[in-house]
Amino acid sequence: MQDLLSEIRDCKICSEYLPLGARPIIEASKNSKIVLISQAPGRVVHNSGIAWNDQSGIKLREWLGVDDEVFYNPDNFAILPMGFCYPGKAKTGDAPPRKECAPTWHDKVWDHLKKAELKILIGSYASNYYLDASKKLTEKVGAFEEYLPEYWPVPHPSPVNRFWRIKNPWFEEEIVPKLQIKIKEILS
Repeated sequence: MQDLLSEIRDCKICSEYLPLGARPIIEASKNSKIVLISQAPGRVVHNSGIAWNDQSGIKLREWLGVDDEVFYNPDNFAILPMGFCYPGKAKTGDAPPRKECAPTWHDKVWDHLKKAELKILIGSYASNYYLDASKKLTEKVGAFEEYLPEYWPVPHPSPVNRFWRIKNPWFEEEIVPKLQIKIKEILS
């Protein structure tokens, strides 16, 4: 597993297209219990080199009901983005993750994550890659039980996505508490 992580962290497949260059962000261990499949690191995370070390990460840890110590233990959570490097800015938020990463690396990572009990799909890029892309994210999030026990789709916790959360208060009121119970069961 460590060799694979080193290989991914040294990846330069799409570096010519990245505004800040390649700095692949991934965390995992062969003992990871939960896999967080997300979009791509933002600029703040690119600069620090620490996954989810930004406002989105604060909100995600709140949703999961865990503190930094639990979250950053790779035996608890593997962090597997759709794109491993910061893709640059778009009109609103960041650009989409590079399309090379997931097909190149995800299957190789899955070969090592035999103890993973749950894959949390964060945002539309992850849920469209692993689930039915014809369904809207809101529909998938509301029907999360259909995807259990393997997957649990959630919206992206980015501050840019705050309007989705305002429009869909049921997510934090009804679904987040159920997600926290599931996380606690898996980690205990």
